[in-house]
This record gives sequence, structure tokens and C-alpha cells, in this order.
Amino acid sequence: MELLRFSAFWCGAILFGSILLVEAEASIMKLKRLCKFCDVQATSCAGKGRCKVDCDITSICPDKQDVCVSIWRKKDDNITFDTVCHNPAQRLYGLVLEDYNNSKCEMKEIKGMGSQFFICSCSEDECNEHIFFNSNMDSQVVAVILVSLVPLLVVAVVVITSFYCYRVYRQRQASSKRRRGPPLDFSDARAIMIDDEGSDSSSTHANNLNHNTELLPIELDVQVGKGRFAEVYKAKLKQGSSVSEEQGFETVAVKIFQYEEYASWKSEKEIFSDADLRHDNVLHFLTAEERKVQRQYWLITAYHPRGNLQEYLIHHIINWHDLWVLGGSLASGVAHLHSDHTTCGRYKVPIAHRDIKSSNILVKNDLTCCLCDFGLALRLDNSLSVDELANSGQVGTARYMAPEVLESRINLENIESFKQADVYSMALVLWEIISRCNAIGDVKEYEPPFGNLREHPCVESMKDSVLRDRGRPEIPDSWINHTGIQMVCAAIDDCWDHDPEARLTAQCVAERFYDMEYLDKLSDRSDSEEKIPEEIFVVDEK
Repeated sequence: MELLRFSAFWCGAILFGSILLVEAEASIMKLKRLCKFCDVQATSCAGKGRCKVDCDITSICPDKQDVCVSIWRKKDDNITFDTVCHNPAQRLYGLVLEDYNNSKCEMKEIKGMGSQFFICSCSEDECNEHIFFNSNMDSQVVAVILVSLVPLLVVAVVVITSFYCYRVYRQRQASSKRRRGPPLDFSDARAIMIDDEGSDSSSTHANNLNHNTELLPIELDVQVGKGRFAEVYKAKLKQGSSVSEEQGFETVAVKIFQYEEYASWKSEKEIFSDADLRHDNVLHFLTAEERKVQRQYWLITAYHPRGNLQEYLIHHIINWHDLWVLGGSLASGVAHLHSDHTTCGRYKVPIAHRDIKSSNILVKNDLTCCLCDFGLALRLDNSLSVDELANSGQVGTARYMAPEVLESRINLENIESFKQADVYSMALVLWEIISRCNAIGDVKEYEPPFGNLREHPCVESMKDSVLRDRGRPEIPDSWINHTGIQMVCAAIDDCWDHDPEARLTAQCVAERFYDMEYLDKLSDRSDSEEKIPEEIFVVDEK
């Protein structure tokens, strides 16, 4: 009997002890935090909105002061999460935790950590399992934007709608007048195209695709150029059927792409569609049209009767003043393409032409140059990835390709590399201009750069001359007897340097030409010797 009582006593004591132990552990659990606790692991979280850390381990934090922490990192294409318990009184990765008395883990970006680095901390069990990127801030910003912009948006919509209705009314009115027969006077007729001050076009705005059902009344005249992807025509832009020939049209150039060349047309149109491209030394763009009946795509631009620079140099010997004007305007146009700001100081996306050569440069009536043919041009947007730049390929005309382009080793990590390749090509064109200037003494018949090679040399032939032999077009001693030409030759030598980083910028070349103005004023400015009539055909070397 006594034995039974003794056994019952010890069983009760053991049971009571177990209960106390469980309660003690529960008490400890309440005092200590439960947090997700995983080593650094990969994640697909893009660093936006709400993400889950995908950690399957829950840990009891060793210290009752510990809080839950999540760290998100991105370096190159590697994105990771790191979840830990941590005492906020101590530093973590050299950082002092802030805002840890939260129920949610809201990420904050920390700069200077060698990668994109976001960290959050919170003080509830497993609160670091779900993390939030700028949730409160985003909602506050959205609220402020809505309150601030809604009135402005309403006003803008009203103004735009009113303007659109007015334009439609005027266009229909003008169209109705043309159908009824009364001719437009010349000043009214000009409204259907864009003038040099940037006024609107009834067909389309400048630098935009023509969405009107009525195409511009254009009559093709004569073909003046032909390239790989398109043909160029001189054309008449008619203003009304009853208008005389002298006042009834303006001369324009029409670049015609067949339906199969849609991609080339679209690429060039998109470059021209940038309003910031407008510059005195860039071909003036009027509009783009899809001609469904002819199964063609058209680009309509200003027409320059002197033709391209190559043809002009073949048929003309120039003087120092002409050289200064042609070379300075060429450098100015390239500098504008490459610049990240307009002349007014507004930001613009730089553009690399990637096919600068004398046949892609037109000569205006005042003997200034303007760049044309942007079919291979590339907008140097900072958002472009290395892969996107790599996909642009080895493009251009072999004779004018920079060494790094010929070798397919252009530095895709730096968008300046594309500008440096343009500068090399520009140097060859400047050499061509000098070669036809009477200030150098005896002027030989026109020859393109590397004239010892065949008419259309291939990439491999150019590699032999430019890469293996480090060859460049010859600059005879007689060229440097003229102070101005000596300065231009020095710039050329710096522009076609084998090392792209050592080349001048186009802006620097333009400034050097500007600084030569005093030499131009000292020259006799004799007229150029002409060998053919003023208007010549444009032949594109492609």
C-alpha cells in the first residue's frame, strides 16, 4: 500500500514538472522573436512592389532584443535575399537599423554597398517573410501627383481637343476649296508643307508619319540617287491644279522604299521623328507616308540641287573659303548628332550616324553641308543594354569604317565608342574636301580615301590597309604650306587615330573650324572652279 502511494507521488511530481517546463518554454518563446532565417539565396524578386523571400526556415532569435531583418541585393544579373535575426543595438554590414518597430518589413535603399542594396527590419514574428518596396511612399507620391495634375490634365485635354477640332475643320475647309476649283495663292499653298520655322503641315506634323487619308499631292520628276534599300527622286509638291508652274509646287526630295524594305523605312523614319534632330546641318525632314496603292513607303525631305558632297567634289575645285565652310558645317552637323543637348540647352538623345561618307552628305546652296541617310543611325539611349547594342551589327561602308568597327571590337560598354567611330569617318571626308582645294597647289582628279583600292572594297581588303598596315590616306607636304589647311590636317590626324579614346570629339573639331574664321577673312575667297552645271545628280556609294 505504501509502495503504491510512493509511486503515485512521484508520477504526480514528474507530471507537474513537465507542465512547468512546457510553460517555461512557452514563456521564453513569447519573449524571443521568431524570424525567417536563411543564408543568401537567389530570388526572382525584381525589387518592386511586394515580394516573398521564399525561406522555409523559421528560427527562434537567440536574444530577446532581436528583430527580423531581410536584405535584397542585385549585382549584374544576380539577385539574392538574406534573412536573419539581429540586435538593432549592433551594426549589421556597418549599418544601424532604423524603423524596426514596424509590423511590416519596408525596404530602404542603401547607396555605396557595391551593388543595389535594400534592407528592412520589423519586430513581429516572421514579419521578414513578406517585404515591401516603397509601398507607402509610392501611394503618397501617387496621391500628390493626382491632386496636383488632375486640373492641369483636364485643361490640357480641353485645349488639345479644341485645337484638334479646329485643325480638322480647317483641313476639311481647305480640301473642299481645292475640290471646288478656286486656286490657292502661294502663301496659302505653303500651308501644306513645313517651312523652316516649323509650322504645321496639313498632311502631318514635322517628323511624324502621315496618318491623313489624303496623301500629299506629289509628282515625281527624275531619279537622282539609288542605294541599297531605296531610290531618291526629285519631285514637285503641287499646291493646286490651277496654279501656274512657277508658283504651283515646291521642289522636294522623295526617298522611296519598296514594301519589302519596310524595316529600313521604319528605322530611318524613327530617327527623323525626333524633333530634336532639326539642325541647319542635318537634312530637313518633311513627312513620311505609306503609299498603299504603289506598295511603297516614302520619306519626303528638302531638296538640294547641288547634290551630294562626293559628286560636288568630283566636278568642282574649291578654294580655302569653300573648304572652311564645307568642313566647319560638316563638323557642326556631326557634333549636333552626338550632343546630348539641343542648342537651346534642352536634353536630347545623342545619335550615332554610323555611315558617314561623302555620298551621305548633301551640299546646300550656301555651300554648307547637311547630313542625310539615317538608315543605319543608332539612338544612343542610356537604357540600351549591351546585348541590344551588340545586335546592331557591323554596319557602314567598308571604305569609311573605323579600325575597331572593321575588327568588330567596338566597346559596347561605352556609347561614346559609336561617336568615336563616326569621328574617324568624318576625318576621311575632311581629307576628301582638302584634296580638291586649290590652296594646296596642284589639284589632282578626285579620288576617294584609299583610292588605290577597288571602287567598292570589302571589309577584308580594308582590314589589310587599316589594321595590318595602319594605313591612312596620304597628306603630302605641300598641303601644310597653307596655315589653315595645316590646322585642318592636324585635326584630321587626331580624328583618325588608331586608338578611339585618343580621337577628338566632333564638337572639338567644330570649334577648331570656328577658331579659323580669321584665316577665312584673310583669304581672297576666289570663286570655285566649276566643271558642270549647278544642278547635278546624286549617286550614293553603297
